[in-house]
Amino acid sequence: MIYLCNKFMVTVIYSFFIFLYQQVIRLAALFNLKARLLQKGQRQTFDMLRQKLISGKRYIWVHAASLGEFEQGRPVMERLKQQHPDTGIILTFFSPSGYEAQKNCTVADIVCYLPVDRRSNAQRFIMMINPVMAIFIKYEFWANYLQTLHQKAIPTCLISAAFRPSQLFFKPYGGWYRKLLHCFTHLFVQDEPSARLLQSINIQNITIAGDTRFDRVTAIADQAKELPLVAAFAHDARTWIAGSSWSADEKMLIACFNHHPEIKMIIAPHITDESHVNTICRQISRPYIRYTQATIETALQAECLIIDCIGLLSSIYRYGEMAYIGGGFGAGIHNVLEAAVYGIPVIFGPNYHKSREASHLIERGGGFSVVNQNEFNTLTAKLLQSHALRREAGNNAREFVYQQCGATNLIIQNINTLNETVWDS
Repeated sequence: MIYLCNKFMVTVIYSFFIFLYQQVIRLAALFNLKARLLQKGQRQTFDMLRQKLISGKRYIWVHAASLGEFEQGRPVMERLKQQHPDTGIILTFFSPSGYEAQKNCTVADIVCYLPVDRRSNAQRFIMMINPVMAIFIKYEFWANYLQTLHQKAIPTCLISAAFRPSQLFFKPYGGWYRKLLHCFTHLFVQDEPSARLLQSINIQNITIAGDTRFDRVTAIADQAKELPLVAAFAHDARTWIAGSSWSADEKMLIACFNHHPEIKMIIAPHITDESHVNTICRQISRPYIRYTQATIETALQAECLIIDCIGLLSSIYRYGEMAYIGGGFGAGIHNVLEAAVYGIPVIFGPNYHKSREASHLIERGGGFSVVNQNEFNTLTAKLLQSHALRREAGNNAREFVYQQCGATNLIIQNINTLNETVWDS
């Protein structure tokens, strides 16, 4: 009786927080573009499904929180599409940054926002799409959706998952949240520590598969775009690449760059709006050009190339001798693997500890963390002075990436085995 009462209370509290979340988004939508996009997109989901669902067609539902999780899930979606071409894929996002970037992606048949996690929405959504299986990427543990999938006995997998002791699952008071993990048919985790944490709370349906991001970045590198303007700018020059940089990163990078005439720099800021790009330009004391305003001729005259558009960064890293990945002086660093795959040293700020791959790059000698301007200046000087050091660090970075590949194959093999009756039906 006490257990049922506690379960009821936690469910009520969860529902109350979901209600509060809706109200916050509704208020934020008055002032914030992303909040407006999210609110509008969630309202349109059911109409979109009615228009696009094909009667009698089987669908796999794949959910990604945002763009990073989509990139992790993409290799698995592509393989499923290849092996089961008659089965469609419905891709949902929580974040506008993910949906807006991939709403026209060809790997999925339907792309939409995930409606708010109310029980009525979950039941309606799952009844409409009637998926043969569901795949969640890395995290996103929406209680009503997971419970509905479990009640309907729909095979549900979590892929590229990483768990930490600080998460609610592993706290003495996290019992209700722990039960959500039992809704998954199988959990594919990135590493042994994650598996041990799950086993400590009696979750046994686990496979240590690794991280599909390694497969994704190697595929991107193999298919990297040719960028003649960038190639001309970087030709025969020592070139830094600064990727997904924020203001704190840019202040440090540009201060060093301004005093090193022997190098060129390509800077691809995380925010590319006019105001931010102009702030970057004002800090640079050497000749620079914006990508959208450049020609090959004008790029040859510049010493700094500012990438004021999106979609090019993963192909730009190939033109550099060193890379700096932004975000480490804020909430956390961005994707270090996109640079490491090209065999160049990777530098980032101090807030990298949530990035397992960044920690491993440091251990392997392919990555370096700096905490302030002096450390960055010193490290940069060492790398500039020693071709052997740059080559060794770059080789270490590339080897680390390629040694971690294979997660997609392992996940697909297990999914096909787990769901043989689905594919044969």
